[in-house]
Amino acid sequence: MAEKSGADILVECLIDLGVEVVFGYPGGAVLPIYDALFDHPKIRHVLVRHEQGATHMAEGYARSTGKPGVVLVTSGPGATNAVTGITDALMDSIPMIVITGQVPTQLIGTDAFQEADTVGITRHCSKHNYLVKDPAKLASVVHEAFHIATTGRPGPVVIDIPKNVQIATAPYAPPLSFEHASYKPQTQADASAIATAVEMLAKAERPVFYTGGGVINSGPKASLLLRELAELTGAPVTSTLMGLGAFPASSPQWLGMLGMHGTYEANWAMNKADLIVCIGARFDDRVTGRLDAFSPNSKKIHIDIDRSSINKTVEVDLPIVADVGNALTDMITAWKTHGHKAADLSEWWARIEGWRARNSLAYPESREEIMPQEAIAELYRASKAAKDVIITTEVGQHQMWAAQHFGFEAPNKWLTSGGLGTMGYGFPAAIGAQVGNPDSLVVCVAGDASIQMNIQEMGTATQYRLPVKVLILNNEYMGMVRQWQELTYESRYSNSYSDSLPDFVKMAEAYGWTGIRIEGPQELAAGIAQMIDTPGPVIVDCRVAKLSNCFPMIPSGAAHTDMLLDPNQIAGIMSDEAKALV
Repeated sequence: MAEKSGADILVECLIDLGVEVVFGYPGGAVLPIYDALFDHPKIRHVLVRHEQGATHMAEGYARSTGKPGVVLVTSGPGATNAVTGITDALMDSIPMIVITGQVPTQLIGTDAFQEADTVGITRHCSKHNYLVKDPAKLASVVHEAFHIATTGRPGPVVIDIPKNVQIATAPYAPPLSFEHASYKPQTQADASAIATAVEMLAKAERPVFYTGGGVINSGPKASLLLRELAELTGAPVTSTLMGLGAFPASSPQWLGMLGMHGTYEANWAMNKADLIVCIGARFDDRVTGRLDAFSPNSKKIHIDIDRSSINKTVEVDLPIVADVGNALTDMITAWKTHGHKAADLSEWWARIEGWRARNSLAYPESREEIMPQEAIAELYRASKAAKDVIITTEVGQHQMWAAQHFGFEAPNKWLTSGGLGTMGYGFPAAIGAQVGNPDSLVVCVAGDASIQMNIQEMGTATQYRLPVKVLILNNEYMGMVRQWQELTYESRYSNSYSDSLPDFVKMAEAYGWTGIRIEGPQELAAGIAQMIDTPGPVIVDCRVAKLSNCFPMIPSGAAHTDMLLDPNQIAGIMSDEAKALV
């Protein structure tokens, strides 16, 4: 075997592992790697404008393609700028490899120029991390890192490589096979647990499938299996924010999203169910509300590949540790083998239809101003003709409106920051998704405040001729912050008004984009159609009603039965205990 530099070994590893795209930003501590990448025919490097943008692009790429995202940044500030995206990927279970440069090994610990303890900093926000001090071990570390990032519960893995290790030489040959000595996620479910789950499901009178992002992470087959099991049992299906698209929104069995801004029918069904089958979700606080009032009379089955997520917040009656796809396959097989038929759930469905009749997603109409919900509904109508549509969002009211009013029929088409709630995620994620899906219509739904978090990435889209579309629901506020101030602090809007907003149309023109402004309801349909039909990147400044709030909602610390459907139900201010949960 010929000897190669550490930088060349890294690049060879990436090629052998099937990496096609790297999102990065060069700096002194990674110059050897960038030299190895120079004009490399097999790896496309996307130059970002900020390292946080690189991590979110890698997330968008990973979530829309099913392939791990790869990030390359320098030491010190390059690595620390990536920490938000690393944490976001950990919270939302996104497979990502973050390669960081480091000062030479002999300088580690001396406060050298652009030195930071990257391993220490990322220890608690990554699935695993490495500091590689020997070029001979670099190849095995890289292959192991990809294995860890993409198996079990996916997540980000950090590889910190000192500059002298990038320059030093060692032999490289790709491993013929790879198996980690101690990291062995349990992917197959216990057969007796599956049998018990199927019996519980067959006997249930008020069952609900509560699904999450784990269904999507398991792969497209898991979504198809979920649909088959739902059809076999006749049970209703709801989903977390992260699980949208795993079950088709057009299905009569779909209850919509549950949780803080979920539908009335989904939350009441969860509250009154006698059996909850949790599939690839983790009983997040935004879903459960007040724990002692969460689905108090139900038996609970929890299927998850992450053992630590089971019984972490909600005690369940039947835990099943397994890959969601494998567990669903086994449940379908057991259901058919035992000759089960869908139970008579007509009484249960009658109650659900009663809750549906409340039409909890209704919103007031206006001829004078654009309602933000209508803007999303129009985007949904207008984009149906596109061959393939991927929606990303920033974080805030617009994120919830998009989740409520855009109907997702397939997985990997909805990309949003759920666990960490990262403003600045959506736009770079859209760029990453467009890189991985060049023929898709990729639209980022944003707010006027959150779009500015990483707006510099407009330059990235321009450089690589990526036709991303950005629909800004501009209400001149940090909308969700303002809404909570209205609810909890008697409408004292402390620093939530977005003063001195830029002219987004002129900014679009400065970057070589097309800029569109929509100012009234009569312009909405034509403006969104123009956005979709215009070649190249487009930014739309859509001026929406400034004081619209996102309903329905469950106030922090409240039960599902305390759901608010409109502002008229809000009385007084919340308790200090509830404020602490906002």
